[in-house]
Amino acid sequence: MPLKRGTSKETVGENIKTEKKHGKPQKQAVAIALNQARKSGAKIPRKDGK
Repeated sequence: MPLKRGTSKETVGENIKTEKKHGKPQKQAVAIALNQARKSGAKIPRKDGK
């Protein structure tokens, strides 16, 4: 199932739940959800500073 587009905390949270339901580890699920939010235009800084 594709992840939802959006930048809100609710959307990111739902995307994390979706990834965890598909068997991804917690850290990977968070990374995927935040990356999706960044693609949607959220101004979330990357951990490595890039």
